[in-house]
Amino acid sequence: MNIVITGASRGIGAGLAEHYRALGHEVVGTGRSVASQLQLDVTRPASHKEMAETLEGHAIDLLVCNAGVYLDKGDDLDTGYGADLWAQSFATNVTGVFMSIQALLPHLRRARSSKIAIISSQMGSDARAKEGGGSGSYIYRASKAAALNLGLNLANDLKADGIAVGIYHPGWVQTDMGGEAAAITTDEAVAGLAARFEALSIETTGCFENWDGRPHAF
Repeated sequence: MNIVITGASRGIGAGLAEHYRALGHEVVGTGRSVASQLQLDVTRPASHKEMAETLEGHAIDLLVCNAGVYLDKGDDLDTGYGADLWAQSFATNVTGVFMSIQALLPHLRRARSSKIAIISSQMGSDARAKEGGGSGSYIYRASKAAALNLGLNLANDLKADGIAVGIYHPGWVQTDMGGEAAAITTDEAVAGLAARFEALSIETTGCFENWDGRPHAF
């Protein structure tokens, strides 16, 4: 397979890239750093255009939209959650996902039965919020809820093209974002997510699943 993974310079993205390369797949991993295999700032339209031009003529079997930020962790309701954090978070976690997909649509359409995997979070689940399953982190939660909604609508629109879209909660993972106290290792998250991507099909497009295969409530 030909695979593109955004946010592949560390954490889950780096783990997925390593996993697929070990299996012999062609993987392009993106990151903001010039040291990345393919430099991509998901907040900049020009950067997406450059990525698409670099990959011109390639067919992409799997696009993993993994790049994301969690800028409001620990913010206080009375004094935190500044407007700049809202703008930066949505630019990365929502607009960045959309622009990645939009820029690479011609490449996805070249492949047969291509797939898009969007890494969202259970923190974006309306059902979980109604059950009292979370508080604080308003910006991150809102951005991941928007990414979930984006994935559902793209699944509807891209079904006719034979492109399946899945949305995934990767688990609470021991990464820089998740912290050392997180419940699962990066290797566990990577193995579970890779299995989910493999199972994704046009029949299951629009799914929202946990890393371990359990359906997640929207």
